Amino acid sequence: MSSALTDLCRYPIVQAPMAGGASGPQLAAAVVDAGGLGFLAAGYKTADGMYNEIKQLRRLAGGPFGVNLFMPQPALADPSAVEVYRHQLAGEAAWYETPLGDPDSSGDDGYEAKVAILLEDPVSAVSFTFGCPTRDTLDAFAKAGTYTIVTVTSAEEAQAAQWAGADAVCVQGVEAGGHQSTHRDDPQADHTGTGLLTLVTQVRETVQIPIIAAGGLMRGSQIAAALAAGADAAQLGTAFLVCPESGAHLLHKQALTNPLFVRTELTRAFSGRPARGLVNRFVREHGPYAPAAYPQVHYLTTGLRQAAAKAGDAQGMALWAGQGHRMARELPVGELIELLAAELEAARAALSMRSPR
Repeated sequence: MSSALTDLCRYPIVQAPMAGGASGPQLAAAVVDAGGLGFLAAGYKTADGMYNEIKQLRRLAGGPFGVNLFMPQPALADPSAVEVYRHQLAGEAAWYETPLGDPDSSGDDGYEAKVAILLEDPVSAVSFTFGCPTRDTLDAFAKAGTYTIVTVTSAEEAQAAQWAGADAVCVQGVEAGGHQSTHRDDPQADHTGTGLLTLVTQVRETVQIPIIAAGGLMRGSQIAAALAAGADAAQLGTAFLVCPESGAHLLHKQALTNPLFVRTELTRAFSGRPARGLVNRFVREHGPYAPAAYPQVHYLTTGLRQAAAKAGDAQGMALWAGQGHRMARELPVGELIELLAAELEAARAALSMRSPR
């Protein structure tokens, strides 16, 4: 790893910031204490809510940690598409006996207020999703001593992040669970993402800053492959979802290894942006018709997802998961990271033995 990343964690293992409740202080603290880089997900939280979780994490963790921010989204080009989708979801609202949400709740996710807090009371690292901050913002974080990471899905996005002054990029392959962090949401590019190892290699040949690889990684041997391709560290999300410290709903945890859910798919059904999750009834029935409208669709379906969880109905929940979800291991975070580190070293040793001398 680069020296700056080495200062943040003992192992080249980063815990993905999973918005929606999974990545809370307990999970991040456990990752930090086990030698990885833990992250809080500030997405969908208020600025005050984010700060309260930072204070909790500081009480729990004994080392550096990061916070992830969602970038503000452009105005929706076609609001009528959201209204059409609202009518389609009327049956779901009746079934779960809950009203549909307000699609205009928030377009910027409190970004400016969160940045202000993080500049006034800095944390070790801040990462960004759904776009790249301005050079002024990244320079301000640099002056505050904060390590900045921009999530990218292409070599072009990685180059833009380097030009803007990011310290590192998190390269997200199409295998990743949850939202694809494209900087521009283009419906014509749906289902055209690049696999992680190819993408890491492309980015490594494009930029000079450190790379954190993300997308479907569940084993130490996969981390070794990502590092061999040019990454400096690996980010895992789905691997941590089933840990007892994870804040994910129990139904979500169980679904990851439930034979009933045989595959994942990129869908706009729950949020209006491509996100990889387990294919369930809601994805099958509504995914083909969901508009490109984020975060409007997210807020529209929030009540439905909460009602489905309360009813114990995994078929109506957003079950975000990477392609490697069936390899999830229900272990405490400390044990999982030690196992991943041992697998990584074993893979490196095996590769060294096979290499010509």
